[in-house]
Amino acid sequence: MLEHYVLIKQLHVSAATLSILFFMLRAWWSVREAPILQRRWVKVVPHLVDTVLLGLGVWLMVGLSLWPQQQPWLAAKLLALVAYVVLGTLAIKRGRTPVVRGAAGLAAVAVFAYMIGAAVRHSPLSWLA
Repeated sequence: MLEHYVLIKQLHVSAATLSILFFMLRAWWSVREAPILQRRWVKVVPHLVDTVLLGLGVWLMVGLSLWPQQQPWLAAKLLALVAYVVLGTLAIKRGRTPVVRGAAGLAAVAVFAYMIGAAVRHSPLSWLA
């Protein structure tokens, strides 16, 4: 595992970048009520990217023996992931109005930025550490 650490981490970061960029695009389409959101590829591709992202994250966690109960920053990042998913579903499909979807989208991006800070700083304080 450690001999592939740099590659796995880079793939994880790349998948995270694709995930957030595509999320922001879909959130924008949702606020604008664009019909493209109903296309099959728009519904499938994010799940593929996010599956790769999560799988690589688990691979890193297991390979480096980083456990949420021992690493507060990782526990915080995983809890933030749950919040990000909930906010993301509100932003893309469950929000009843464009304003609600837009606010949820912005909040989801803020939570994503928090997760990046927690991972980079290895602190639950994220960017404030």
